[in-house]
Amino acid sequence: MKANLVLLPGDGIGPEIVSEAQRILEKIAELFGHEFSFSSQLIGGISIDKTGDPLPQETIDACKASDAILLGAVGGPKWDDPSAKTRPEAGLLKIRKELGLFANLRPIRLFDQLVDSSPLKREIIEGTDILFFRELTGGIYFGESGRSGSGEDETAFQSMAYSVREVERIVRMAAKAAQQRDNRLTSVDKANVLEPSRLWRQTAARVMAEEFPDVQYDVVLVDAMAMHLINRPRDFDVVVTGNLFGDILTDEASMLPGSLGMLPSASLGSDGPGLYEPIHGSAPDIAGQELANPLATILAAAMLLRHSLSLLDEATAIENAVAAVLADGLRTKDIARGGKHIGTKEMGAAVLERLQK
Repeated sequence: MKANLVLLPGDGIGPEIVSEAQRILEKIAELFGHEFSFSSQLIGGISIDKTGDPLPQETIDACKASDAILLGAVGGPKWDDPSAKTRPEAGLLKIRKELGLFANLRPIRLFDQLVDSSPLKREIIEGTDILFFRELTGGIYFGESGRSGSGEDETAFQSMAYSVREVERIVRMAAKAAQQRDNRLTSVDKANVLEPSRLWRQTAARVMAEEFPDVQYDVVLVDAMAMHLINRPRDFDVVVTGNLFGDILTDEASMLPGSLGMLPSASLGSDGPGLYEPIHGSAPDIAGQELANPLATILAAAMLLRHSLSLLDEATAIENAVAAVLADGLRTKDIARGGKHIGTKEMGAAVLERLQK
């Protein structure tokens, strides 16, 4: 296969972890006889510094012409001024919109070797394997917003809105994924309070009844779901929810394995290239110190191979290599629990060594 891949290293530790994932993808191409071409483009804070824009048109054009995109991270304290004309995160929101990436997939899967790295007891989390589908281009993050008044009378607002079409497409995608797993789907909303959630619940129920009657389907309020993730995470298989709730719940769930550094994500649309990234941030406090865990980005590269290029064996090869490294006891600082640890490049090299066809 020939594939054109765009790299968006971004800010903080982004360049370090994307570099390691690129090495893995190059080795996969060598092992399996593929040709992957790479181009690096600007996004986020570094793009603001160089162009004044967190997402230049050149980056958009390159992404649209690609087969898939691998992102590092955006943001940092350098660009955190709330009165700034633009912020790095605006580039991330815009690229999702430009590419029509309405579904964010976040697998919360525990590697057996890291069960004891979790802050929760082994008997609670062992066997957890949840796939979250977060709606990505609607909801409150994209709603009408503004401010009015001044002084003590100044007010701010942000509206949450969802259409039937937006709910239908994310629920269908999640339900199809459930059919390929344990055939269970949970929809999370706040229908007891929020009108958009009432539309969400009604639409999701109709889609499931009419199109997926074979899938075991249930509904949970978002506040209850926040509790269930801590006391009975094994009870869930595929979970679908809106933008705001998905953002919060997946960050909460990310701590089940013990570290953000282990979790990848994919942002997909109906067609066109997908965007793949680790779920952690730019971690500017450790940038350039060889402390970043590259495994989430390497696992994101595996998701890229699986979902955008349909290279299932190649994706599995990466995942097996990561599992082998962990089984060998190798750890970066974030998952070492105070024990011996290795650096970013050393971890990437260890995965490279264990890659096999």
